[in-house]
Amino acid sequence: MQKSPDDERKIDMYGILDKKLECTKISDEEVPGLSSAEAEQRLEAEGRNVLGGKRHKGAMKIFLGQFHDVMVMILLGATAVSVLMGQYTDAVPIIAVVVINALLGFIQEFRCEKTLEKLEAMTAPTARVYRDGILKTLPAEMLAVGDVFTLEAGDKVPADGYIISAKMLCCDESVLTGEAEPVSKQVRSDEVDFSSLNKSYMAYMGTVVTKGSAVVRTTATGKRTQMGRVSVMLESIEEELTPLQKKLAELGRTLAVICIVICFIVFIAGLLRGEPLFDMAMTGITVAIAAIPEGLPAAVTIALSLAVRKMLRRNALVHKLHSVETLGCATVICTDKTGTVTQNKMKVTAVSDGSGNVIETAKLTSELPDTIKELMVCGTQCSNAVVKEAPTSILKSKKNTTRYTAEGDPTECAIVLAAADFGITSYNLEYARKDEIPFDSESRSMTVICRGTKGNAVSFKKGSPDVIINECTAVLTAAGVKPFGSKEKLSATRIGDRFAAEGLRVLAFCRIADGSAVFLGLMGMQDPPRPEAAKAVRQCGRAGIRTVMITGDHKLTASAVARQVGILKQGSLVLTGGELDGMSDERLAEVIENCSVFARVTPAHKMRIVRAFKAKGHICAMTGDGVNDAPAVKEADIGVSMGIQGTEVTKQAADMILLDDNFATLVNAVEDGRTIYSNIRKFVRYMIASNIGEVVTMFGGLLMGLPMVMLPAQILLVNLVTDSLPAVALGLEPSEKNIMEKMPRRENDSFFSGGLLWRMLIRGVLIGICTLGTFSVLLRSGAALPVARTGALITLVLSQLIHVFECKSEDKTLFSVPLFNNTFLLFAVTASAAVLFAGIYVPVLSKIFSTAIPDIRCLAVSVGSAFLVPGLSGAFETLKNICRRKTFDIPAKGQN
Repeated sequence: MQKSPDDERKIDMYGILDKKLECTKISDEEVPGLSSAEAEQRLEAEGRNVLGGKRHKGAMKIFLGQFHDVMVMILLGATAVSVLMGQYTDAVPIIAVVVINALLGFIQEFRCEKTLEKLEAMTAPTARVYRDGILKTLPAEMLAVGDVFTLEAGDKVPADGYIISAKMLCCDESVLTGEAEPVSKQVRSDEVDFSSLNKSYMAYMGTVVTKGSAVVRTTATGKRTQMGRVSVMLESIEEELTPLQKKLAELGRTLAVICIVICFIVFIAGLLRGEPLFDMAMTGITVAIAAIPEGLPAAVTIALSLAVRKMLRRNALVHKLHSVETLGCATVICTDKTGTVTQNKMKVTAVSDGSGNVIETAKLTSELPDTIKELMVCGTQCSNAVVKEAPTSILKSKKNTTRYTAEGDPTECAIVLAAADFGITSYNLEYARKDEIPFDSESRSMTVICRGTKGNAVSFKKGSPDVIINECTAVLTAAGVKPFGSKEKLSATRIGDRFAAEGLRVLAFCRIADGSAVFLGLMGMQDPPRPEAAKAVRQCGRAGIRTVMITGDHKLTASAVARQVGILKQGSLVLTGGELDGMSDERLAEVIENCSVFARVTPAHKMRIVRAFKAKGHICAMTGDGVNDAPAVKEADIGVSMGIQGTEVTKQAADMILLDDNFATLVNAVEDGRTIYSNIRKFVRYMIASNIGEVVTMFGGLLMGLPMVMLPAQILLVNLVTDSLPAVALGLEPSEKNIMEKMPRRENDSFFSGGLLWRMLIRGVLIGICTLGTFSVLLRSGAALPVARTGALITLVLSQLIHVFECKSEDKTLFSVPLFNNTFLLFAVTASAAVLFAGIYVPVLSKIFSTAIPDIRCLAVSVGSAFLVPGLSGAFETLKNICRRKTFDIPAKGQN
């Protein structure tokens, strides 16, 4: 039965319903929506509700893309020259290696593409749509024109549509209009312009509901929406490279220029010596092949993608690869309290009535005092949680303390479960709910408007104690309703502070009737810290990362929880939002380094806190879940959204989503970020040192007047067995035990900081010298040229495969690193060695690569030289350390 405005006004105790009636309307044939068959027909005719987004590569495009690399172009050019000059035996191995490398790159990139598609599918937006008369949650892309969907605060609007019912609806349309102020919305009257912006009766795709709720009928989907028109202009914009990829691409270009110069010098020097033109052209190309780490960009992308998959298994969903790099730099983590540091499993443990009587709920009997009963009734009315009888399996559990379970907001679940234990549920209340004003961060309260069985009107309200206590003019006591003066208010405030100091979340409750707000009492709820939170905070401390709690809860509650998990230490400051408002930016900059807890903060405060930390040079990670957290999450260097409690817009703004809303998961992600950056340094060190060794071998042989140390096909074989699998395997190295005991790296640190460049140069030169030594010794001892080249090939490959184990750590030597903790690395080295010896001992391959079967003496010299390299390198490191100690241990003047 439709209610008249007059009837509704009778139960409007605060005068708010008159405002809501202006924009609350149900029409459009009582919102039936579309049937599944109708929706399917429209989707087929009009297309899915998508903007196009990133165009994923097909298999063929990925494969052909493997041939766009500069290195591959050089190899294909060498192949063409060989064919034109009739040197087919040189052309076959080159083209074979090119194809094999292309296949390896294709397999890895194809797997990465499919992984990214799966990740995108996991974060695809959804919509609550009426289909076949039933409200269902569907992928937003399944919306069709004519569909009816619902919206609530925090939702991202899935399509353009006109509003047919609304309650205090406000939308942030800044993504379309640039105006930051949320726009108030109302139902459609007689206007029918569905194709223009700035219509108060329209909800637009991609905008965000900041307050209220609504029912909307779809008028445009996909590229026909206002957002779609913008997306058409943006489709051609390519995704930027990550900072690390840019650095490595620049390195690759530098090496390419160097190799071209070397190639030219080698070519001219050979011609001046009277060498054949073709031989010197191939020699120059061979040196170029040796100089460029052609697999480097692909290896970085593969390593990052594999890291994303690993982090997903640990409940951290990364949507932006660069955040994996940035995580390793984090110096401050700003974390929410509820559900992140705590378990988000609230339970009412203490109550206080209007008379100030404090009672633990465990000590309450079935015969509740009238004041406590009224408090429980108010709590149940001011809740959207649904109470159910607990399943038999739970009832039989020894840990079970209640006959009921609840679904909904954890705080509201705690309230209704506490009331249900004493027989008070929404099913047996004498009041019927007629309307609701949802909780928001501005009012910090929730109001429900009800009508009693006798027709009497009443409202119930719950919220922050300081808000409710301040609004109330009367109080319910055992002796009836009494005036609520300043003395009584102070007493109630002190009880709330006492609850908060004990780590309880405190809510106040009141009943509004006959124009008077009557204070009913307080409830204290406990949300215990997660068992792993304290350990994670300690781990952050050892890693040089500060943990800061930012919460909307009471200062005392936040302090108690922060102290339990180790965030708040002796001497640290706790600031409230009110104190922040009275503080200048300069003063905040002075004290922020000593602040560990920010309580009673608003989203604007969160943004200011993040900016203050960034201004001090910190790399800041920020967690958030509500729609109003999105700006701060986006402002942070690493934005983190909650996967369970997080709203759609916060997830979209974040770099990473915690699928379990757990602070420890974020700390694990930081560890993974440090590990992947360390692993990238490891395989860059390995690849460049190996390539330096190849250049020294080829160029050094020419300078020494030796015959060509290795043929182009042999250098290609070296690159095939050393630059692919072993490098990728280093990207899968487990975290080193001390990875979270080092200070965070600075974001602007050089990639080669910490002496990495010198390590690569020295190791590469030693590899080249030992390879040249093998070649020279074998030639002088009477070995044939093919045998000497084969010996040099063995030394060059084995020394690189040995070096891959040295690259497992920047702090340890070959003899102290754990050799067997990376199964894939062991497989990669074994497979590479097998390919090397197959190229020597398999007749067909031996012919292709121009190798010869070495005798025992040749094999001993080759293998011995390969193992000499780490020995010389270790001796050099020892000498360097001795010199360093002597430098720093020189006694001061006057000391013995």
